[in-house]
Amino acid sequence: MYPESVLLQMQRLRELIIETASAIEGLTELEETLKWGEPSYLTKHGSTIRIDWKAKNPEQYAIYFQCTSSLIATFRILYNDIFTFEGGRAIIFKLKDKIPETEVKQCIQLALTYHKVKHLPLLGA
Repeated sequence: MYPESVLLQMQRLRELIIETASAIEGLTELEETLKWGEPSYLTKHGSTIRIDWKAKNPEQYAIYFQCTSSLIATFRILYNDIFTFEGGRAIIFKLKDKIPETEVKQCIQLALTYHKVKHLPLLGA
């Protein structure tokens, strides 16, 4: 599925999603599935999160969010100096860089609770 050089980073993103979901009060179910061949994570009151690495950009991997949501726009306001973004849909990570875990977890939390917080300024962050 993924080259060995990418596997650890993809596993760490998955762990961060699961850890974050388990810490959200009232969140009882995190569905892990494949969408478009990519690991995807859904909750009842959240917006889908996907993670992937693509061979056309072998030195990077990403966490994807619904492009029709205000998630990436909010993340740009909060973390423009920390993350690299791809349009309105993804945060891009370089394979060689350490994931800024605190900030990524906040982004994951906002996505997994999106339909409860989308009416709040900066999604309640």
